[in-house]
Amino acid sequence: MNGLPIELAETLAAVVDTGTMDAAARRLHITPSAVSQRIRTLEDRLGRVLLVRSKPARTTEAGARVVRLARQYTLLEHDALVELGAEGGGGHDGRTVSLPLAVNADSMATWFLRPLAEVARTHGAAFDLHRDDQDFTADLLESGEVVAAVTSRSEPVAGCRVTPLGTMRYQAVATPDLAERMRVDAASVPVVDFDRRDDLQSRWLRGRGVDPARPPRHYVPGSHDFALAVEAGLGWGMLPEVQSAAASGSGRLERLGGAAIDVPLYWQQWNIESPLLAATVDAVAREAGRVLRAPLSRR
Repeated sequence: MNGLPIELAETLAAVVDTGTMDAAARRLHITPSAVSQRIRTLEDRLGRVLLVRSKPARTTEAGARVVRLARQYTLLEHDALVELGAEGGGGHDGRTVSLPLAVNADSMATWFLRPLAEVARTHGAAFDLHRDDQDFTADLLESGEVVAAVTSRSEPVAGCRVTPLGTMRYQAVATPDLAERMRVDAASVPVVDFDRRDDLQSRWLRGRGVDPARPPRHYVPGSHDFALAVEAGLGWGMLPEVQSAAASGSGRLERLGGAAIDVPLYWQQWNIESPLLAATVDAVAREAGRVLRAPLSRR
């Protein structure tokens, strides 16, 4: 094998990003058969299966490493073109560089988009956001799907660096009528969960000595919609204090007491020197410092 042609690696990344070979062909302005041929050529050169031909398409473990290389090249190419004075820092195909980032839903709904808008204005970048629970966003970084992630994981993913962002504090809240019912029998009042991996409400119930299996549960998989469901009285839930402050101050929601749950957040990114990534983490860290509580001290 004589090297790894970056054009072939970028074709694999385009298939993963768009989900199909047809969509990748439209992005790359070539035919679907040319995309398929490039993938076969790359697999032959490496002697590995790189792509699972599913819908959407996904990489094998070996393919994820190739996609990671392609993303690193695209980012470094953008930075080099900016330093050379190329207008906008577009890549060799003329497209604006797109940074895939992973972020938890509550951060996206409350504070994360503002710093990205700043970077987009000043550096001409685009962002491809992947939403997942903060306990799982690091997995997307590990697989090469994203170049950086907001995560609750403090230990660095291999090949990545970590920046503490701050702590997101969650408070149990409910409408006044449900709060009154909670004081009588917390086990009978409906709970709102984000999804079946969301354990914040169950942790709060266990802290109050209530079996989490007893209350009826609603599942509302959207941060903004989750907050609306709690405000509408569908059930009680744990909301970030930055999201519930206005409703609590106006009396639409009441805090239920009990221990708050603090979730520390970290920024993890590939350990490469990139002015664009540096500008992104700087903007994100500044906004996090303004909105979140101070990072928990490490023991």
